[in-house]
Amino acid sequence: MANYEYFNRDISWLSFNYRVLEEAMDRSLPLYERIKFLAIYSNNMEEFYSVRVSYYKQMLRQEKRFPEHIKRVQPARVIHEINEIVSEQQVIFHKVFEDEIVPALKKSKIQIVGATDHFSDEEEAFLRELFFIEVLTQIQPVLLLKHRIRPFLQTGNVYLALEMVIRDRFDKKTGKRREQYGIIKVPLDRNLPRFIELPPHDGHYKIMFLEDLIMRHVEAIFPGYIVNNFYSIKLTRDADLEYDDYEGEDLIDVIEDLRKHRSLGKPNRFQYDRRMPDKLLDYLVKSFYLDRDILVKGGSKHNFRDFFSFPNPRSPELEIEKWPPLPIPSIEEHEGSIASLIHDRDLMLSVPYQRYDYLIDFLSEASRDQTVEEIKTTQYRVAENSTVIKALINAAENGKKVTVFVELKARFDEEANLEWASEMKKAGIRILYSIPKLKVHAKIALVIRQEESEIGDQVYLGTGNFNEKTAKLYGDHGLFTSHIGIVNEVKDLYKHLEDQTYQCKFDHIMVPGFNMVDQFTSLIRQEVKNVKDGKDGYILLKMNGLQDIPLVEELYRASEAGVEIDIIVRGICILKPNQPYSKNIRLIRIVDRFLEHARVFVFHNDGKPKIFMGSADWMKRNLNRRIECVFPIYDETLKEELLDVLNIQLSDNVKASAIDENLLNVRVCNELPDLRSQLATYEYFKEKYGM
Repeated sequence: MANYEYFNRDISWLSFNYRVLEEAMDRSLPLYERIKFLAIYSNNMEEFYSVRVSYYKQMLRQEKRFPEHIKRVQPARVIHEINEIVSEQQVIFHKVFEDEIVPALKKSKIQIVGATDHFSDEEEAFLRELFFIEVLTQIQPVLLLKHRIRPFLQTGNVYLALEMVIRDRFDKKTGKRREQYGIIKVPLDRNLPRFIELPPHDGHYKIMFLEDLIMRHVEAIFPGYIVNNFYSIKLTRDADLEYDDYEGEDLIDVIEDLRKHRSLGKPNRFQYDRRMPDKLLDYLVKSFYLDRDILVKGGSKHNFRDFFSFPNPRSPELEIEKWPPLPIPSIEEHEGSIASLIHDRDLMLSVPYQRYDYLIDFLSEASRDQTVEEIKTTQYRVAENSTVIKALINAAENGKKVTVFVELKARFDEEANLEWASEMKKAGIRILYSIPKLKVHAKIALVIRQEESEIGDQVYLGTGNFNEKTAKLYGDHGLFTSHIGIVNEVKDLYKHLEDQTYQCKFDHIMVPGFNMVDQFTSLIRQEVKNVKDGKDGYILLKMNGLQDIPLVEELYRASEAGVEIDIIVRGICILKPNQPYSKNIRLIRIVDRFLEHARVFVFHNDGKPKIFMGSADWMKRNLNRRIECVFPIYDETLKEELLDVLNIQLSDNVKASAIDENLLNVRVCNELPDLRSQLATYEYFKEKYGM
């Protein structure tokens, strides 16, 4: 048996996040697009430490209970490697911000100003009024004194560590002023803006961080002290709450206490200004009982995820050109309802290139259609002020029976999902809550009509959430179909969600725990058999994460047999390319303005392609601990369109990177004309529909 090798899943993810950082380095992008990628990188890293590093920390705390598992995974080594990589990336991150972004803003007449900069009398008056009226009352300064209780550092919040001396008190032995340390929590959780826009002057704009406004007036916070220096710090705590065993009301109680549990998690990353002297750093480590293995150097500012809201006083200048979602002519030109069109043919929706409104219209039409008896959907991550939920509430108010499975365990969206579930319940919608030990991640909506209806029952199945906000940012596909086999199997899946003792047999859709792994395995092995029979063998996979070892081994064996394999993977990928057993596998990732979120699976099948889409990545969790739905594309026209889009992505030589055996993102370079797949996909749809 071959001695196969694999990347660590979390080290491989850091490679993806560095690729995000590379977009912030790209000087060809508009300035605010680069700033957006700094925010994405920072936000990604915050969640990574809250969840994944938390996982390894928890493992270390269980060393006595699971010694063999600890020995195999080596969590201490992985944490050390993570911190080494992140520290290197942080140097680049802050260099990009300080040496490129800040000067470029200034060149564009937008200046980031600091605590000690010079201001006009008008600006000074503006800042003083803002500080003393809005900010000062929100600040709770703390002196760090020996043998005194230390303040509790809240997860994800920015603090300022101050080096001070008492103005009128001198040490008797040295004659010098006594040193003192202090802490100020930057009150970002009190509805204060992180970025303060000063009054513009002659087309020039100034923006100040809230922490710099605070430090400009620090004498009002610590009267009687001289502040010599201040440094930004931030602590991240474990946020990976274990709730898989809970159900019903018990799970609701856990979710309601979630914020408190997460805020009290154990520390797993302490970011500090790299200019901070060792003496102060040591004092903070001892004062807050921090392990030194969680220390990560940063810049003078933290929480760059706040840069999603960094103001652009010159908007829309310095921003990326918007691409309006395109109409689908067959829907626009159809005189009847969307449902009547779906009755005649399958439809595919590709967002954000095409209008997400068609899904809203599909649900809204169903809410008014007198022949519709019932609507069933799943909800995983719900948009704020969701029009999808409003359409479902309208359906219930119109007398339809509406059932919504709400997954309360969607990490970091638990509380929002619980609130929406409560709203829907008030409207008379039947709510099904999470299943113990499983997450329902499938993206499906089912419309059931009266038996005498000419149109019949229909489903929408997607690769992305029912979320109109992310539909503008994520690249996803969805299928509208009346195919009786698919519709009936989705009905059975809902029966299983309502009663886990109900057994299903699926011949069209794939569902974990029933047939998904076996089906994928069979499809891969068929390509191997075809090659052995002298036929062509080819597999094209697109997903967000690839981590399941049994399926990766199937791909390795297929490669060894001569099957050509292309994989477009966004994030986690344990498959190691450029090895003897993976020489026929090409790995690429695409990072551009939209998040590549679709899951598509293509098997050549001797020239008669079998194509599937769905909600499932090839991660252990998706294939074993979730309810997912992967569905076939039967319509030949839609198959052709989907293959066109995938081939455009495989031809990308602007935003695509190959992943090499060292987890480096090697940019795709060739002699062909530049092809940026997301732009080319948008142009493809425009040209196809004659726009």
